[in-house]
Amino acid sequence: MDRRIRCEWANGSPLGAAYHDAEWGVPSRDDRHLFEMLVLEGAQAGLNWDIVLRKRDGYRKAFQGFDPAKVARFDRRRRERLLRDPGLVRNRLKIEAAVVNARMVLEVSEERGSFAAYLWDFVDGRPIKNAWMSKGQVPAETPLSRALSKDLVRRGFRFVGPTICYAFMQGVGLVNDHVVRCFRYRQV
Repeated sequence: MDRRIRCEWANGSPLGAAYHDAEWGVPSRDDRHLFEMLVLEGAQAGLNWDIVLRKRDGYRKAFQGFDPAKVARFDRRRRERLLRDPGLVRNRLKIEAAVVNARMVLEVSEERGSFAAYLWDFVDGRPIKNAWMSKGQVPAETPLSRALSKDLVRRGFRFVGPTICYAFMQGVGLVNDHVVRCFRYRQV
């Protein structure tokens, strides 16, 4: 029996706990991984995170390993096939957003050298380390997630509201929102 103390949200399923323990909050500077997480956070909007985690392998296959150059070229027929794929959240707006966002990631990468460089500039290159005592203290969005959202929208990204952006920032380690009692707090 695993008795480690985790963030409350990670106690619901083995899949959620595994994601929490190995990945959530770990700083990422890999453009493919950052694109993957942006797509998954957008897919999660209005759903439970475990649903998206269960479909993650389906997304990796359907979105060609989250290679933004390949996804950016998905034509209408390809997008229609994705809407019939049971391994994905079959929502037209979310599928379209993933393809548009792939194009935008490429544009940002061209402009800034990488998508990671662009994102990490929002936190001056270092993760923001919070010290929340409970899940109830963790905000759904922050002034920084609102600023990121606003800039992404200005650039043409979709499904990047402030709440999605904050969840994304947490997931990719731009911010450490593990609660202080969580065993991952100091590790991350």
